[in-house]
Amino acid sequence: MVRRLTLTEEQRQELVQLRDHDPRPYVRERGAAILKIAEGLSPHRVARSGLLKPRDPDTIYAWLDQFEAEGIAGLIARPQGGRRRRHL
Repeated sequence: MVRRLTLTEEQRQELVQLRDHDPRPYVRERGAAILKIAEGLSPHRVARSGLLKPRDPDTIYAWLDQFEAEGIAGLIARPQGGRRRRHL
């Protein structure tokens, strides 16, 4: 079963604004992914060939889950991965 996403015109405009103008590359990428899913592409296809570099499909599904639960804020408010800092 392919997950579908329907956006309001306001959500679409906000995502286009994020995709095109946000200074944070990760926010632009997430906005682009959500817009492509709303246009009818499967999250798996977006992960494999819809972005500048391939992503794990689970990553795209997580972005979609965050967007559905929290809206635009869910795409922005997530901490990035990376090494954990060691406290001395």
